[in-house]
Amino acid sequence: MSDRVLIFYGSYRSDRQGIRLAQWLVRAFAERGASAELIDAKAVDLPMLDRMYKEYPRGEAPPALEALAEKIRTADAFVFVTGEYNWGVQPGLKNLTDHFLEEWYWRPAAIVSYSAGRLAGARAGLAWHGILSEMGMVVVSSTIAVGSIGHVFDAAGEPAGDGGGALTRAFPRFADDLGWWTQAARAQRERLDPPY
Repeated sequence: MSDRVLIFYGSYRSDRQGIRLAQWLVRAFAERGASAELIDAKAVDLPMLDRMYKEYPRGEAPPALEALAEKIRTADAFVFVTGEYNWGVQPGLKNLTDHFLEEWYWRPAAIVSYSAGRLAGARAGLAWHGILSEMGMVVVSSTIAVGSIGHVFDAAGEPAGDGGGALTRAFPRFADDLGWWTQAARAQRERLDPPY
């Protein structure tokens, strides 16, 4: 069975550097046999949170919200690709994530952070760990942190230079960790209903 992995990306900036990282992750997971899909917060374009998905009467949620809820409910695992804004998380990705709650439950999540600087968005990655755990996901211990994001990919979107090499070396262990938890969570859900 192919793992269905949703890869979330949250930058709304006009010159988005991390989108190449998110797109590469989709390809890298697909090469491992996963069914990977990019969920770009800017493309989904949800309004600032007023009502969570669960707060709409059944069948009355906006179509984009309904479609995304179904994708989240049917996914096996999630990857959150996050830049770092002032030592914190990207507001676009946080807004998208907060529209849902129970839809996230009982699935593993992994974090890939990036920044233009040498700390590679590590502080945002740390912040996301607590957020995703609170939202009912099991956050795997493996992470990827990409610094100098503007120099990690070539014009064709392929990893380049030392940063690109580090990314391609880190990915297999990261994907193996997420894959192990994905299989474990799926087997447990098939064996036993979640406790709530």
